[in-house]
Amino acid sequence: MPQKEFTPEQREVILVPHQPEWSNLAQQEAEQIKEALSIEIIAIHHIGSTAIPSIKAKPILDFVLVVPDLESLDRNSHQMESLGYTAKGERGIPGRRFFSKDTNGTRSHHVHAFQENNSEISRHIVFRDYLAAHPQEAKKYERLKEKLAARFPNRSGDYTEGKSGFIQETVVKARQWKKER
Repeated sequence: MPQKEFTPEQREVILVPHQPEWSNLAQQEAEQIKEALSIEIIAIHHIGSTAIPSIKAKPILDFVLVVPDLESLDRNSHQMESLGYTAKGERGIPGRRFFSKDTNGTRSHHVHAFQENNSEISRHIVFRDYLAAHPQEAKKYERLKEKLAARFPNRSGDYTEGKSGFIQETVVKARQWKKER
């Protein structure tokens, strides 16, 4: 799949309180993806802030889709498009295939697809699990997100970039936490 130069989209940043139905909606969406794709799927994980109880989030369901090889996914991306997703290539992360979906004109879903054993898979999952298990750390993340949303209300790319240092530091702690468990 030819790659375009990555330019971050600029969208409005709106944070809302955690919604208990996000978990069920994520499960339903994962099932629809499994049904639509004719390729082998190793796993689909609900990630991101909507997967972390009790913190505010942009109301966008994020997923990590794990597949045996990205070429098969590339050849079958039309099956994701049949669910309303737009294929966006690597989108700035080598070895990823990114899909986004809008519902009623508003971004509602992101799928980050990786070939099995890509380190990005565990990075997303350990970050989610660590924050879910450490509510004080999750609240720190929420406060950072609130500050960034206030600073960049219409610049989602800057909002996302502003979180990167916290995420990187937390992933280091999360991996150590996981080792010790």
